[in-house]
Amino acid sequence: MSVFARLVEHLADLLTPLFHASAAAAAIVLFTALVRLLVHPLSRAAARGRRAQAALQPRIAELRRKHAKDPQRLQQAVLELHAREKVSPLSGCLPSLLQLPAFFLLYHLFSSSTIGGENNGLLGHRLLAAPLGGHWTDALADGGMFGPAGLVYLGLFAVVAAVATVNYRRGRRLTAAPPAPVGAGGEVPGLGAATRVMPFLSFFTLVTVAVVPLAAALYVVTSTAWSSAEQALLSR
Repeated sequence: MSVFARLVEHLADLLTPLFHASAAAAAIVLFTALVRLLVHPLSRAAARGRRAQAALQPRIAELRRKHAKDPQRLQQAVLELHAREKVSPLSGCLPSLLQLPAFFLLYHLFSSSTIGGENNGLLGHRLLAAPLGGHWTDALADGGMFGPAGLVYLGLFAVVAAVATVNYRRGRRLTAAPPAPVGAGGEVPGLGAATRVMPFLSFFTLVTVAVVPLAAALYVVTSTAWSSAEQALLSR
């Protein structure tokens, strides 16, 4: 973690002439962008997987008609179809999963008072009036919701809510296809529930921003906004 701390400090030093006291926050945004660029090839592959999945829907509908009275055989046939066409219905999860280590690094980095036996100097950095190692509850206790630090969080909440609304509407459009008849099956195990929940996931980011250190929240907000813009571009 000390190596990662030095990376953030070096990035902050480079950005200080432009962002002054918020240089470390800008470094986290830049770091997030670098992580997203690294996983972009997987995001492109996930977008191709979603298009391939959509292209399989007529054939899956035919399998539903063919095996309407045998749900087990139907499920097996759908799995075989995915394997034969080399389409993974869960490939879209990979970009998010690969970002988790970076998020947890930031979380621990800005939750630890010491690094390598020395005081954690990063905890003194701020995003405007809000300490990067602080939480929303700290901002509420120091000036309230509309205090200097509270306004920083309100800005982040507004960004998250806007992105979540866009993602929700896009997700509802993607899942607007008529569902399979009850008892017909034909879904990859667990995929149906994941598809129904997916449009709401972005709203859970509001909870994350409220409970994690501000540095980790900034990573989540930046990554979520990047993901929304990336999906919009890749879906064209």
